[in-house]
Amino acid sequence: MKRVFCFISLFVLCAFSLNAQVLNPGESAPAGALVYSLPSTTLHLRVEAQYEDFLEGPYARFASKYLGVEASLENYKRYKISSIELIPYIEADPSVNIAINLSRSRNASANFLEMINQGLIIWSDSYSGKNSKVVYPNMNSEDLFTRSMTTSNLSKEKTTLYRTVQTATGVERVAVQQNQVIEKSLERRAEETAALIFRLRSKRLDIITGDTDATFSGDAMRAVIEEINRLEQEALSLFLGKVSTGIQTASFDVIPSISNERQMYIAFRVSDDLGLLPANNLSGRPITLEVVIDPASRSVASQQASKGAVLYRKPVMTNVRISDGQTMLLMSRVPIYQLGATLSFPIDIATGRL
Repeated sequence: MKRVFCFISLFVLCAFSLNAQVLNPGESAPAGALVYSLPSTTLHLRVEAQYEDFLEGPYARFASKYLGVEASLENYKRYKISSIELIPYIEADPSVNIAINLSRSRNASANFLEMINQGLIIWSDSYSGKNSKVVYPNMNSEDLFTRSMTTSNLSKEKTTLYRTVQTATGVERVAVQQNQVIEKSLERRAEETAALIFRLRSKRLDIITGDTDATFSGDAMRAVIEEINRLEQEALSLFLGKVSTGIQTASFDVIPSISNERQMYIAFRVSDDLGLLPANNLSGRPITLEVVIDPASRSVASQQASKGAVLYRKPVMTNVRISDGQTMLLMSRVPIYQLGATLSFPIDIATGRL
């Protein structure tokens, strides 16, 4: 009778030790128990936006007078999304911690490790190790025009002064010439730069038509024409301004939640002036992410922990759509764990694979 009682006690103890116990916040795990979590899907977005920054030229308001063309007098910045990459990451759900004691059961240990390999459960301290970064471009400045300033900023000016001189006939005024160096006005420098542009154009025409003392042919002519074109463009930029282009990159994370009934999220924002912004920055228009759950994936209801069983998650298949207003930017099919059902599996069955 005593042996039967000990056998029953040992059986009850083993059955109890193999049960999965959900830990409440602040609750410590039982001694000797393994702590695992349920998987959670994080939607990681890598976004690239092309930007175009225009900086007006310092001589823009004189372009019509000296070149006969209209130049823009306002700076602007334009950003446009060029690419979006959606990468699902599997991480441990920080809100769910489950303790389980596998005792010395070989089957339970093998099945537990197999479930981890298949991603149905996950260690509570697992982290994907992804790098989130935001790269912002350098802003334009007037230093872009420094090398294009080919004319001098100073000029010499003659001034006639008069002084009184005592002579035998009386006091007379005598003219005195004085040379002084002064700063050129902005319009004067614009006028000289415009004259340089017309000289370059005239010289280019002479070279092309052969109306020049020097003889150019083949690669030599091409090199001379290209250099004249470069000098002309540099001078024209002082009137017409300069445009710089580049790429801004940023990373954003969206974690779908079962509590969100509509499954609509603001993934990030885009501003014409600032580019890519996080979702909480109201300076830009929202880029929305919608998760549409496949109805067939919801055919299984969640279960509670039972004796000798381990809890795991079955993901649901979803269609993830990213939109800019009415324009769809990306659509992809992604399994999401935290929106699926929580099920139980008998951990101590005689198999090492699921």
